[in-house]
Amino acid sequence: MNEKEITAAPSDAGLRLDFFLAQKLGGELSRTKLKKLIAEGSVTINAKTVKPHAHVEAGDRIKIRYSEDPEETHRGEPIPFEVAYEDADVIVVNKPAGLVVHPASGNLAGTLVNALIHYTSALSQGSGPGRPGIVHRIDKDTSGLVVVAKNDRAHRILARQFERHEVEKCYWAVVKGVVQHDEMRSSEPLGRSPLNRKRVVVSHDSGKPSLTDFRVLKRFKTATLLEARPKTGKTHQIRVHLERLGYPVLGDLVYGVQSPHISRQALHAKELGFRHPTTGERLLFRSELPPDFQHLLTALV
Repeated sequence: MNEKEITAAPSDAGLRLDFFLAQKLGGELSRTKLKKLIAEGSVTINAKTVKPHAHVEAGDRIKIRYSEDPEETHRGEPIPFEVAYEDADVIVVNKPAGLVVHPASGNLAGTLVNALIHYTSALSQGSGPGRPGIVHRIDKDTSGLVVVAKNDRAHRILARQFERHEVEKCYWAVVKGVVQHDEMRSSEPLGRSPLNRKRVVVSHDSGKPSLTDFRVLKRFKTATLLEARPKTGKTHQIRVHLERLGYPVLGDLVYGVQSPHISRQALHAKELGFRHPTTGERLLFRSELPPDFQHLLTALV
């Protein structure tokens, strides 16, 4: 039997319980199972059983107990991936575009998690059985650096760094249009679209605070290469902020525009920095641009 306890933040106040849990645990438990757990009394708010339509308030302690279903235990698969760094506590992976980070409903195989399980038996369980080792994630069609925890202690320390926005993240993006300012900042609050839960939108009513800084690296005739440094870690944050600024990411079929030169969003996690969970040493990793990204830059010249 697994048990999790989550404390609702001020930004969570007013959310329906089932929606709140789907946001927090959606990558680990399906929404159908979450509703079932609430209905059968396996979810409590401040030690009291509640109904699915209950709402959470800031400071509420939500506890959920559930058994591990067979489909939540994933098998290793011999999927190749590049290891940028590894020691007894962490693996830094240079994820290729097209590889989903962890299994989810309807996509239970062919992920980075499946590749990691095949690669090593030393993975943390801090995010639950469905996401061994996974501390954070980047989108399927975003390439670049991801840190993986090999034990629960390392996972806790790394997760705390992400929660406190102490992790240094730098992405390169190619956008449509020539950006006039050398630097830009977007602080638009972001939330899930009420019409399409897979899509993120700017919402000043229910969105959560988000902040991204941008810097021009190179201007082309009809496009711009940008450095993006997200200070928060919301889903699709960089892509939505750029769309809002009027500079959609090339190749992004959800928030951006098609490009004849690249078949996925031109977004690459170029740098990742964090404190080592054991030594406390500040580590910074950089990755080379993948061939399709390089091809895009060459075609734009």
